[in-house]
Amino acid sequence: MLPQDVAGEAIDPASAATQMPEAPDPAQQDATSAEAAADGAAFARLYGEPLLKLPNDLYIPPDALEIFLDAFEGPLDLLLYLIRKQNFNILDIPMAQVTLQYLKYVEQIRLSNLELAAEYLLMAAMLIEIKSRMLLPQRHHDIEIEAEDPRAELVRRLLEYEQIKLAAYDLNALPQVDRDFVRTQIFIEQSLVPVWPDVSPTDLQDAWRGLLKRATLKQHHKITREELSVREHMTIILRRLQSQRFVEFADLFDTEGGVPVLVVNFVAMLELAKETLIEITQAEPFAPIYVRLAYSPA
Repeated sequence: MLPQDVAGEAIDPASAATQMPEAPDPAQQDATSAEAAADGAAFARLYGEPLLKLPNDLYIPPDALEIFLDAFEGPLDLLLYLIRKQNFNILDIPMAQVTLQYLKYVEQIRLSNLELAAEYLLMAAMLIEIKSRMLLPQRHHDIEIEAEDPRAELVRRLLEYEQIKLAAYDLNALPQVDRDFVRTQIFIEQSLVPVWPDVSPTDLQDAWRGLLKRATLKQHHKITREELSVREHMTIILRRLQSQRFVEFADLFDTEGGVPVLVVNFVAMLELAKETLIEITQAEPFAPIYVRLAYSPA
């Protein structure tokens, strides 16, 4: 006999089995709880599996997970940031507030990186010195003579640094290759079959004329050394004077031999006159010059 519900209708066992909730599996519950516990103790998940301990050959330095929200390029950069952030007048810097904020930041970076904090500590010492000089009472002599503001040198350095920083920002804003744009490259496919130009007979004639013109410009002239002897020309002059008593000066020279022969012949004549073997005479000014053998007494 089939079971009946409250209304008295018969209930199908198959449908009743589908409608009734299944009892939870104890093994599945244990696996789920173990996985949740493993995820809580795991450092990370690798390929879906929880990583419960770090590998032996993996080293993570202590500073690897540090996050710096504000990175400054130096003490002046930090000081300028503090002044501009609070809208202070750079020509009238409130040294007490700025120094206090500066020292707080230096203390933070000193704890993490002592080498980086060294240059910041130098600026901190300068700020404290300026602050102390401003707190000192002025003497009567200093009141009469207007003293220089201790902040003047710091203001000058801050203004110069700000100008350089703005100029660097403007330069960085200019378009740069491979950052803002890329050079266009065009590949031209050249034909594998060479196309030779047409040559006319007129082009060959012009090329031949140019070749002949260049050949005439490259002619060579060889200069040889002519052997001329002064003693030989001295002998020739003496022989000629022995046959004639007086010989005119111009008749002793052969103009067809060229300038070198004339020069050597003239030097030979001067040597003969130096050795008193010949005499060079002239009857009166502008008269012909004659050459004769020197008189030797018997």
